[in-house]
Order: sequence, then C-alpha cells, then structure tokens
Amino acid sequence: MSSLRPFCLTSWLAAPAAAVLLLLTPASHAQTPAAQPATPAPAQSPDPAPAAPSQTTVAARSPEQRGVTSRAIDKVKEVAKSAADIFSRVPCLPPKGGSKAMGSLPHVASKLAAGQPVVIVAFGSSSTAGFGASSPEFNYPNRLAAQLHRHYPTADITVVNAGVGGEDAPEMMKRLQTQVIDVHPDLVIWQVGTNAVLRNLDPADTAKLVEDGISRIQAAGGTDIVLVDPQYSPAVNQRKESAGKMIKLLGNVAELRKVGIFPRFEVMRDWHENQSIPVESFVIADGLHMNDWGYACFAQLLGDDIIRSVGQIKLGVNVPADVRTYRPM
Repeated sequence: MSSLRPFCLTSWLAAPAAAVLLLLTPASHAQTPAAQPATPAPAQSPDPAPAAPSQTTVAARSPEQRGVTSRAIDKVKEVAKSAADIFSRVPCLPPKGGSKAMGSLPHVASKLAAGQPVVIVAFGSSSTAGFGASSPEFNYPNRLAAQLHRHYPTADITVVNAGVGGEDAPEMMKRLQTQVIDVHPDLVIWQVGTNAVLRNLDPADTAKLVEDGISRIQAAGGTDIVLVDPQYSPAVNQRKESAGKMIKLLGNVAELRKVGIFPRFEVMRDWHENQSIPVESFVIADGLHMNDWGYACFAQLLGDDIIRSVGQIKLGVNVPADVRTYRPM
C-alpha cells in the first residue's frame, strides 16, 4: 500500500490552526433534506477508489491560537445547527425495545471524564471515508466529532478518519500498524466486512484477520475497540447468506476478544422494519452506501454509547474493561 500516506499525529498537531478552521467549514450548498436520499455523483462507482485517510480535530486550546480556535468553534456550532436540521423530518431514534445490558468503553470514557486529550480512530472502508455523504462534514467520523464536542465543549478530542474506499480486512491489515497502532488511539472504531460480502470472500477468513488485528491493537495497550458490521442495504441483502455469516462471525470475534460491537445491520434493519423508514431515506441510489441522514443517525447512536460510558465513569460505576459494548436490539 505504498500509495497511502501514514498518519503522523505529531506532525499533524503541529499544523497551522487555520487547518482546523478549514476542516470544520460547512459546505456552502444546501444539504439534502432528511427524508430524501442524497444523490451520488454519477461518475463514482459503488466501490470507490482508495483515498488517503484524513483527520478532524475538535478542540485546539493553545492560548496563541485562541482567535482561530474561537472561529473554528463557531464553525462547529454552524455544523451542529445543520446537523440538528437533518433530523427535523425523520428523527434519529434507538432501536425499539430499549437497551439491553450496556458495557463500557473504559479507556476513552476515563480520559473524557478526567478532561484528558482523547484520540479516536475511525478505521474502515468507503462508509467510514463517507462515500454517499453530500459533504465531508456529513460523514460519520465528522458527525461523531461534532457531537462529542457539543457534549464536551472544553475537551481536546481528535477523530481520525482512516477510511479507504474499496478495502476490507486484507488491505486494512497492511495499514493497521501505521494508521492505527502507531497513532496510540484511546478508541478504535473498526468498520469491516461489507466488501468481503460483496466480493464473495469467505467470512471465516475475514473474521480471522479481524481477530488478529484486534490482538495486535490490544497488545499495544490502552485502547478500546468497537467493531461495526455490514450495513442493511439492498446490495448487501442480495447476499443474505454471506452477510448473515459475516455478522455472526464478527459478533463471535467481539465476544471472544472482549471488545465492543455496534451491530449496524440490525440497527439499520430496525429503521426500516420497525420504525417504517423507507430504505431510500437512509441509503443512496447505489443501494449500498448511506446518505446524510444514515451517517448522521449512525454517528448519533454511536456517540450516545460513548457519552453513556463517560456517565458511568463519573457516577463511579465499576465497569470492567472486558465487558462488551452492545447496541440495543
């Protein structure tokens, strides 16, 4: 993967504060209404070409950069307002039936509760990179960063978007060291498995690679991990048997390695089957990728889990590190 540039946290943090402002500037064009799917660019394919990962920071706090920081925060507030507007027609609700026993994200939650700097790496393929979103601000890592900053306005939170379109576990493992482990993140959100399903790869091979990757991240220490399984969408549903195996095996890996899992497939299926939201309201016309609303609700529910874990720490709840985080089903 020589074409990929490894992310260097030290050099990036030394970048001019103006870069923060650019990353947080919302698109000038009007956003897609919440109840309608975003329109994909006709020249792009459902499996877009790889692109270098990017990163977003949501709290520069050095005194000499106070003016730029203030303007950047104003931009965050503008994005937050447009973020709220996206749910005006279709609200983002957790799956019906309420929460089952929630686990914890002890590393990232403890650091947020203590006011320490936090680094989150969103690792994955095109739905992490944000294919289908109408602008970068509406991909899920940026939406998650904005949500956490709204909830913790004085916190130093960095969300690194390490999504590369078209990849799955074999390609991701080649950049795991440089773009995940070497960054020393407090939380890794690993979205994986969809492209393997679309390519008819053996789900067991993917599960083995993911398990090996988790072992390497855990060996480095100090990192929470959340797996994100394939999306509920027409393209994935056409390979129902393979998708089912992939989802089951990723769940088994999460349980075996004692890491979190966000069951995206079941969450999105709940949107359609239980909340009566049309598929085209959260998936773009390619039948695979999420639109602005889909990414926004996904980020919102994932952020809720992080915030809930911080609340547990602040309340003095003694939650062991090996308890899985589990989205309600």
